[in-house]
Amino acid sequence: MAAYILRRLLLMIPTILGIMLISFVIVQFAPGGPVERVLAQLQGQNTAMSRVTGGGGDLAGRGAAPGGGGESNSRYRGAQGLDPAFIKRLEQQFGFDKPAPERFLKMLWDYARFDFGKSYFRDVSVLQLIREKLPVSISLGLWMTLISYAISIPLGIRKAVRDGSPFDVWTSGVVIVGYAIPGFLFAILLIVLFAGGSFLQIFPLRGLTSEGWSQFPPWQKVTDYLWHITLPIIAMAIGAFATSTLLTKNSFLDEIRKQYVLTARMKGLSERQVLYGHVFRNAMLIVVAGFPGAFISAFFAGSLLIETIFSLDGLGLLSFESIVNRDYPVVFANLYIFSLLGLVVNLISDLTYSWIDPRIDFEARAA
Repeated sequence: MAAYILRRLLLMIPTILGIMLISFVIVQFAPGGPVERVLAQLQGQNTAMSRVTGGGGDLAGRGAAPGGGGESNSRYRGAQGLDPAFIKRLEQQFGFDKPAPERFLKMLWDYARFDFGKSYFRDVSVLQLIREKLPVSISLGLWMTLISYAISIPLGIRKAVRDGSPFDVWTSGVVIVGYAIPGFLFAILLIVLFAGGSFLQIFPLRGLTSEGWSQFPPWQKVTDYLWHITLPIIAMAIGAFATSTLLTKNSFLDEIRKQYVLTARMKGLSERQVLYGHVFRNAMLIVVAGFPGAFISAFFAGSLLIETIFSLDGLGLLSFESIVNRDYPVVFANLYIFSLLGLVVNLISDLTYSWIDPRIDFEARAA
């Protein structure tokens, strides 16, 4: 197993390189960029040049850029009428005066040391930005995954055991309706019903904690946190809950109908012994396989709309705003971190296979 883990870790290196290279190349051909964004602000808002190149630290001294344009001045929209020397200084500040291969290699060297530089348009390091947003995303992703699996696995097993019964029929209806409702629409419905929209005002509408949370006693901190996170988690879990429930049921049904289950019953084993002693570890493999995707989706992309609706400032919202604003250090740092996280979680998933069913030997199969 150690050799298999080592091979998987080594394979992460070219995978990460490929992801970053493809993303970097795409950015080179994408319209717009941080330089054009600054020029548009200058032309549209009549901002003084001195504010861009000096004082405030908003745009000066950003070092080498991980991605972006690097075009000549004539290709910059909004550059007409501006001093070419000023455009050149902007390119130097963003690092676009260097060739693209040199910028890419520097980005890889910096990222290998987890040095992500500073945000273009916020006077703060990228790592500090990510640390500030991380609690929200961890809360949404972790709670949503745990709750959806804690409910859907027992429910899916029960539906498989009672397949075709009235219980299976009406719970299937509930599950299908839950799957059909988009999470953001359900979030709006929850706000209307329980967050002061038109009816009750039981839950808060904004943030992860109340103002002055750090001064609360421990028990009040916990209750306040749960009070704030209830509606977002319910809105996110509804779709994942439906998917994992049906996945669990179908997986168990497939195993229950196999010959080894009939043999176990003929030996006089109870239904509980058959179900949890023989069927469970085989049926759960496909459910475990879906865990990395569910977790990463909830942790990153899946939480974007929920973060926006409930005013939760997490990594999903940060990444979206960074893409819109062409804040490439933040964009590439998030891409790098979540790609690495996804690869690690997939490795953990494979190791979980072996823990659930010791008969699975990835090292022997690779040989």
